[in-house]
Amino acid sequence: MERTIRRAAVLGAGVMGAAIAAHLANAGIRVLLLDRVPEAGETPAGEGKAKAAGVPSRSGLAEQALQRLARQKPSPVYSAEVLRRVEAGNFEDHRHRIGEVDWIIEAIVENLEAKRELLKRIEPHWKPGTIVSSNTSGLPIRRIAEGRSDAFRRHFLGTHFFNPPRYMKLLEIVPAPDTDPALVEFMADFCRLRLGKGVVVAKDTPNFIANRIGTFGLLATLEAMERLGLSVAAADALTGPVIGRPRSATFRTLDLVGLDTFVQVIRNVREQVSDPAEKARFAVPPLLERLVREGRLGEKTGKGFYQAVPGKDGEKQILQLNLSDLSYVPREKVRLAALDAARSAKGTAERLKALIAGQDAGSALVWHVLKRVLIYSAAKIPEICDDPASLDLAMKWGFGWELGPFEIWDAIGVSASAARMEREGENVPEWVSGMLAAGRGGFYRKASGRTFTFTPRGAEAERKEPPQMLSLADLKEQNRIVKKNAGASLIDLGDGVACLEIHSPNSTIGPDVMQMLFWSLEEVRRNYRGLVIGHQGKNFCVGANLMLLLMEAQDGNWPEIGRMVDQLQQAAMAIKYFEKPVVAAPFAQTLGGGVELCLPSARVQAAAETYMGLVETGVGVIPAGGGTKELLCRFTAPVDFDRKIDLQPFVNRAFETIGLAKVSASAAEAKQLGYLRESDGITMNADFLLHDAKQAALGLAIGGYVPPAPRPVRVVGEPGLAVLRMALYQMRCAGQISDHDAKIGGKLAHVLCGGAVSENSLVSEQYLLDLEKEAFLSLCGEPKTQARMQHMLLTRKPLRN
Repeated sequence: MERTIRRAAVLGAGVMGAAIAAHLANAGIRVLLLDRVPEAGETPAGEGKAKAAGVPSRSGLAEQALQRLARQKPSPVYSAEVLRRVEAGNFEDHRHRIGEVDWIIEAIVENLEAKRELLKRIEPHWKPGTIVSSNTSGLPIRRIAEGRSDAFRRHFLGTHFFNPPRYMKLLEIVPAPDTDPALVEFMADFCRLRLGKGVVVAKDTPNFIANRIGTFGLLATLEAMERLGLSVAAADALTGPVIGRPRSATFRTLDLVGLDTFVQVIRNVREQVSDPAEKARFAVPPLLERLVREGRLGEKTGKGFYQAVPGKDGEKQILQLNLSDLSYVPREKVRLAALDAARSAKGTAERLKALIAGQDAGSALVWHVLKRVLIYSAAKIPEICDDPASLDLAMKWGFGWELGPFEIWDAIGVSASAARMEREGENVPEWVSGMLAAGRGGFYRKASGRTFTFTPRGAEAERKEPPQMLSLADLKEQNRIVKKNAGASLIDLGDGVACLEIHSPNSTIGPDVMQMLFWSLEEVRRNYRGLVIGHQGKNFCVGANLMLLLMEAQDGNWPEIGRMVDQLQQAAMAIKYFEKPVVAAPFAQTLGGGVELCLPSARVQAAAETYMGLVETGVGVIPAGGGTKELLCRFTAPVDFDRKIDLQPFVNRAFETIGLAKVSASAAEAKQLGYLRESDGITMNADFLLHDAKQAALGLAIGGYVPPAPRPVRVVGEPGLAVLRMALYQMRCAGQISDHDAKIGGKLAHVLCGGAVSENSLVSEQYLLDLEKEAFLSLCGEPKTQARMQHMLLTRKPLRN
């Protein structure tokens, strides 16, 4: 019988347990969330009659956790409805119900004895074959399951979710000595597909992979900062985006994690490793000891390495820790030759080379941290994992590094950097020296779209990607580019499906993208079964090229702006009525014109983390690439055939969605907002998005896809327009919107109502597109609209003028 997971029980409703339960619910899994019965003196509110009577609930801890999840920002769930899949309970009254589930996740406090005792209590209710895992950041998995039956231990493993589980990609799966290998394989596949995780199989060693290497790197940075006399702000400037790390860099990250938590992680490694030299490396620095002792724990206590205080005009001012006396002082503007050199370099690899080549304190810090992390990473293979690729992925997915340690080493040159390390008295691991002696210049080698990794065993191993992984970069290496220009490429995905890849700066829609779109449709018409619109950049599409539009508007070049609008509208109509299926594959930010590429597509296959919105009102215009028309048609289509049904509520919905520039917080919410249809697909793992979109295109083609037939659109006309104008007037009188907001709203209402026509008139799509264009052009001529555009370009924030 094929194994599956439909129901799960999460044991422990603390911050991590509740968040894990929420993400399982995101994936469509029904969850039983259990915690202990509150002790005397604890009075979590009950539910229903018990709450009204002031009676404490025996499941109050889990119930309160669900309430926190509903309020939490950023939200741990894709939509509020997700939490309906989570049921609260307690260990005493509902422990027997774990026999109903397919997966039990223990997520209580990080205490070995407490975890072992809980497993002992649940085993009598455990159904043979049920998967059991412990969520721990570093306790020994083998010891947690000690004393359990052989069958139980075969179904037991570690699953280390990174916090917050919805947003952090890494999941470390840690087999115990007795874990069934087939179970490990199943869990890896399941967690990739259903939970959207980047899965790495780790060894059962202290803090596993990412926390082991990450903790070491953070300690190395603190050491170098103190030794070189650099400030906290300078160290963060050197260890953030400039070297391919998150904006929180080192010390902002520690404040977010909590300095007490970090100290606990350090001690966990120190207590478990046996090598005296390694124990010494994981000694808690005196600075951290003092900060924790004084309650300066970071974000949770308001101060750590940074402190936020009220500044001028009520704005928050961020102070930094002065290492000389541990007071807080303003952050200085960091000026270092190393950073100046890095700014002129292109790409992370070149910036790293520039940084470590300098002679100032900034270069010294970066080199010290890099060499220590690279040597330590190499020394820990195969102790913590089997190969460099697994370690690199763990650091990229768990700590947000752009490049993993071995990718960094390849980028800066293994031979030259290893020689420099040895000149400075460092011990480069033997297997690395052996690789260089054998004439191999780096840890990775690519050939014909395949990636090979050098391992400590002295041989190459091919990095096997999941079958659902489609890499456009690999396809390009295989000469699968059909045609390309500066803004987009058409790539052959195989099996008769092509992909239009947008690679313009910031994934904006400009003339090059439009040209390639029309060419791609013709090529697909002749030689392919379907087309996918998608790519593997940072964001799917943030709309039209706003800079180009502003320049044309300021020059008064209305014919050119009109031509741009015509092209976008023609593209949308061509997609909608194309005889072969077009599948859009949006992800991350999908705004304005990006949404307008999706709305007319035969199908949308969206990544779960897709943030969709027609946001044009924020820059003073309305959607004019077919977005206004298409959303109106989508909302009114179910009822536009029956003149007895009032269209006004459906028009109002479109007006509110566009006018308020609503953006979904997930693909699931995009369905609620109407940007996606119920029939559109959602992919949990963004790495598999193009594969799923390709399969959707093939499925439509095999099923004999027929495009929709053009049909007239019933509109509310002037009576409905009067309703919306009255609403705008009332909002303006109440001070809720500005005069310019009201003007934009009026133009939007005019289009959505069909203009100056009678109620229930039938109009063509082209008629509505013409209204869109007219409204767009007139608004582009408004000085306040141009001010909004300029403000957005300068600040990336909307201006309400």
